[in-house]
Amino acid sequence: MTQTPTQRPDADRVIPDELPGDSVGLVTPQTAHFDDPLALACGKTLPAYDLVYETYGTLNAERSNAVLICHALSGHHHAAGFHSLDERKPGWWDAHIGPGKSIDTDRFFVVSLNNLGGCHGSTGPISLNPDTGRQWGPDFPMVTVADWVHSQARLADRLGIERFAAVIGGSLGGMQVLQWALAYPQRIANAVVIAATPKLSAQNIAFNEVARQAIRSDPDFHAGWYYEHDTLPRRGLKLARMVGHITYLSADAMGTKFGRDLRADDFNFGYDVEFQVESYLRYQGDTFSNSFDANTYLLMTKALDYFDPAATHGGDLARALAPADCPFLVVSFSTDWRFPPSRSKELVNALVHADKAVSFVNIDSPHGHDAFLMPQPRYQAVFAGFMSRVARDLNLGGPS
Repeated sequence: MTQTPTQRPDADRVIPDELPGDSVGLVTPQTAHFDDPLALACGKTLPAYDLVYETYGTLNAERSNAVLICHALSGHHHAAGFHSLDERKPGWWDAHIGPGKSIDTDRFFVVSLNNLGGCHGSTGPISLNPDTGRQWGPDFPMVTVADWVHSQARLADRLGIERFAAVIGGSLGGMQVLQWALAYPQRIANAVVIAATPKLSAQNIAFNEVARQAIRSDPDFHAGWYYEHDTLPRRGLKLARMVGHITYLSADAMGTKFGRDLRADDFNFGYDVEFQVESYLRYQGDTFSNSFDANTYLLMTKALDYFDPAATHGGDLARALAPADCPFLVVSFSTDWRFPPSRSKELVNALVHADKAVSFVNIDSPHGHDAFLMPQPRYQAVFAGFMSRVARDLNLGGPS
């Protein structure tokens, strides 16, 4: 059954005075329930599941202006706008989604969801297992990028979207974009892959394993059944986030932001927080450990590790990309050492070798991997230019 989106037309969009004029405004998450079983790559099946999502803009009569946003490891459905006037920060990609922004909601209808296995409303480890009546916990099956894309295609069916004008994602989200182009080439008109890689390096897998071991070795982890013990593995999740956060920033960004600045006037000669960077990392870890589920973190990092579309083609990425049938925009950032420009170039070279249309830009940025989340003039110009071309090709109007 098709569910017709109920988003207000942009012409009638009312932005409270308290919110920026280029915001999508106040948004309300929606839930799509699926009773059709979903066969997973791990060999298990989810008998039923929920996907939580948000939409911004208006789906046109031809249903040709839909854009799908795929989130990264710690992301979720709330990509733009505000849930209430009391919300301190907008959605995680608000800098790029909204009227007049790179993903212009005056022209595009944007869909953003929380992936399966997540902890922000979609079915995952904190959901109830219908077979046992208890939370899934560590029994939630392993999910892969391919599984996410299959579930996203079902959501598109539910919304009556046969083909996306573009599928867009950064980091782990970029991997999902690649999978869309391979699994559903006729359902994606354009692909935007930002700060991503066609597979993780051994170093990246190692970082993920350190994070997982930090969580699994926490005494409060209880083999993943921590909720039944009325506790959380906060220490392990905090350490995992601290390790991850270091890899998302560049040395220059950390040096510029913190240097060797002390919180006090001199050394304390102890193990309490002394440097500003220590305080920052501990704050990030504490905040994350209170808002994210540890089992979800384990699942998401494994999905990262498993992704490698070339593996079934003898390691030949160009052969793996053969089914793709849309133009690509690939964006990397100069100081991203987690997914460096060389990995993006590997993807671009394979696309060229496979005779695919591809545009590539490496943005000079001091912000490391996190640069894909931030507004930067050249990044925004390239991104907006590509999306304007998408709009023109689909006769969606807007600037020429």
